Amino acid sequence: MDSQTMRERLTVIESKREFLVKLLEQPNLGTLRIDVDQALEELDELIDEFKRTFPESSSNP
Repeated sequence: MDSQTMRERLTVIESKREFLVKLLEQPNLGTLRIDVDQALEELDELIDEFKRTFPESSSNP
């Protein structure tokens, strides 16, 4: 897989993160709030790990 493909996939993942943030702001989530919060935490870890592993991929648009 080339670096351009990895950057594109990271962009897709980051856009899905924004959806989770907006979902977390919904007042009627109930106990799903815990799952959404956990998903956000894990997604943030994944994005951070990717950027640490492939720093050149995350710095070039």
